[in-house]
Amino acid sequence: MNQDFIPPAKPIIGLEERQAVDAVLASGQLAQGTEVAAFENEFAEVLLDGRGAVAVNSGTSGLHLGLLASGIGPGDEVIVPSFTFAATANSVALTGATPVFADIEPDYYGLDPASVAASITDKTKGIMPVHLYGHPFNVPAISKIADDHGLMLFEDAAQAHGAAVNGRRVGTFGTFGTFSLYPTKNMTSGEGGMVSTGDAEVERRLRLLRNQGMERQYENELVGFNCRMTNIHAAIGRVQLTKVMGWTKQRQANAAYLDANLEGVATPKVAEGYEHVYHQYTIRVTEDRDGFARALREEFNVGSGVYYPVPNHELAPYQVDKDLPQTAAASKEVLSLPVHPSLSQNDLERIVEAVNKVARAGA
Repeated sequence: MNQDFIPPAKPIIGLEERQAVDAVLASGQLAQGTEVAAFENEFAEVLLDGRGAVAVNSGTSGLHLGLLASGIGPGDEVIVPSFTFAATANSVALTGATPVFADIEPDYYGLDPASVAASITDKTKGIMPVHLYGHPFNVPAISKIADDHGLMLFEDAAQAHGAAVNGRRVGTFGTFGTFSLYPTKNMTSGEGGMVSTGDAEVERRLRLLRNQGMERQYENELVGFNCRMTNIHAAIGRVQLTKVMGWTKQRQANAAYLDANLEGVATPKVAEGYEHVYHQYTIRVTEDRDGFARALREEFNVGSGVYYPVPNHELAPYQVDKDLPQTAAASKEVLSLPVHPSLSQNDLERIVEAVNKVARAGA
């Protein structure tokens, strides 16, 4: 095996990002400042149809502060998926509220509306679905459940920059939506997060909470955190923002190529009227998924990722005894293949050849 390894994900950092960081370092203005404010405005314009945006130091912080700003706290329940990264449930737990785990739809991996409806109690205050892998959750159905029961809707859009439902961008449906800017996301600021909201009071509380509870120095209005984004990170994010839509088109083109050429595995489905931005290109392998991934790596030098092998309700902090059959199945079968925009045509052909050969060998 003498071909280069194809990683499952790869951040793209170029000269423009480095020059932007150098400019901030030269200015001496390193902490939250004008770069952050500009990044917020530009992010809102490019990805949120002008909705308000508040920059923070991570996607997890964004979820946590968004919940606090929305009034979630001890005694409350928020319905979340178990099939996602732990930050979703953790952010609820960090407020003192209880995450209530619901099952997912098998085709798109978003919260199942029927499972959500069955999970509502008199303590439920909100629903926080995830636009997992870059495919939006069932926004119409979940929104209707929230409206019918007087619940808030919170969007975990960590993986879904630019995804849309019938032309409307994710992050604009709920009380707030949070995007991650971690290095392997569709765009990055090195590390960071962005919270969108159309509620002026929630936005104000977000800005207080990220900055020690103060709008003006030493005039603390509430107990807050240090969750600020630096000008250094914002400078990277501003450059990436000029590229993310082009990268998304490349991800979609790469996904279309895999769709057309993969054999023997279940390729991703896209709901009608939905725009998938393919943070992950996730197939289903019903027999020996881990062996399949190992063969891709050892025989063909093709990387892949399992997102997520352990359902959140089974993790040590939660240990909830609940039957979530679609979650259980997905955790054993999903496998994400490389689809990032830095792939060459030769890389794509190698991925197809590898997957098809491993699938045939296991048939």
